[in-house]
Amino acid sequence: MMSRKAFRIVIAIVVSYVGWNGCCGWAQATSPATVQSAPSLPSSEKAGTSPDIAAKPESQEHAAPEGGRPIDHIPQREDMLYEDWRKPELTPGMQSDVELIDRQEEKGFTRELLHAQWRELDPIDLWVIRPANVKNPPVIIYLYSYPSNNQRYKDPKFCEFLARNGFAAVGFVPALTEQRFHDRPRAEWLVSQLTESLGTTVHDVQMVLNYLGTRKDLDMNHVGMWGDGVGASVAIVASAVDARIKAVDLLDPWGDWPNWLANSTLVPEKERANYLKADFLKAVDNFDPIRYLPLMKAEHVRLQHIEGITVTPAIVREHLEAAAPANATIVHYASSEQFYKEVGAKGNAFDWVQTQLGPRIRLRAGSEGISLDADNSSTK
Repeated sequence: MMSRKAFRIVIAIVVSYVGWNGCCGWAQATSPATVQSAPSLPSSEKAGTSPDIAAKPESQEHAAPEGGRPIDHIPQREDMLYEDWRKPELTPGMQSDVELIDRQEEKGFTRELLHAQWRELDPIDLWVIRPANVKNPPVIIYLYSYPSNNQRYKDPKFCEFLARNGFAAVGFVPALTEQRFHDRPRAEWLVSQLTESLGTTVHDVQMVLNYLGTRKDLDMNHVGMWGDGVGASVAIVASAVDARIKAVDLLDPWGDWPNWLANSTLVPEKERANYLKADFLKAVDNFDPIRYLPLMKAEHVRLQHIEGITVTPAIVREHLEAAAPANATIVHYASSEQFYKEVGAKGNAFDWVQTQLGPRIRLRAGSEGISLDADNSSTK
């Protein structure tokens, strides 16, 4: 008899083929499904390239899919009682199904791949990287921009880098991205379905936090989030509705939707007029970071902008900075070259968010590994 794991992999192949080669209609999501895929982790020998410690924001490297179909209406959920992605708050009673698919012990860290699902036909590959010999480490959620992928978490060097200072890392991709795009026309993409994309991903962050809270191996009193592009937009909105996120680091977030949709180079010209229609703008306004920046509950916020990035237009950067909360630290880089020199070359892209979760962690040896001191004070 075929094992459950083997069955999941077979389903993955079928879903992948149908998603990329057919038009199966819009997948209405009403409740968690029971069967979906998740590939096994690669061996360390097969894991690929060097870590993207401060990779060029991916939103600058990709355009919308060819043949993108403008939309004239906003799809509706079949069951608003289960999940309403027109608003950022979770609908009470959403059910979570998280299953461990694979775990690997590597030098300096433990890597887990989990199958996470809380809505039908939208499984999520959830990666959890924990530092070795650290009991209950603080945790940081990483959400890269569209169209990111999970390949980075298959790279042992990148995972070792994430865990090097005693912090756990949690990663997944936004809605309608990589393995989460299937069972729908290829012409639909993250921007054409922007309300759905933002709504589901903001909910995902909260559901991930709910799951992490059920574990006994993480410090959920010290949770941070790092976001790039649309991932940063999601982090802003999620922080406004969820106080569990204590520190948020934002790199070139999207937002100020009327100006972003009118000027961003990511939006194809043949589609732009459709996204500037009143109905589209009204719907996506429910998730405009401009509205939620002043409402962020995070105790520590940093907003980073790279001048010359055209996916996030200059006027959007100005408006986002004007709306930033009083406790926000704003950082400008004059160019991509300066960003790489000051961040990429030094490998300190994630140091700020780690520091905000507490001074340099003091560790003490214990019978069950290394535990964090309660005061989280620095080593002298």
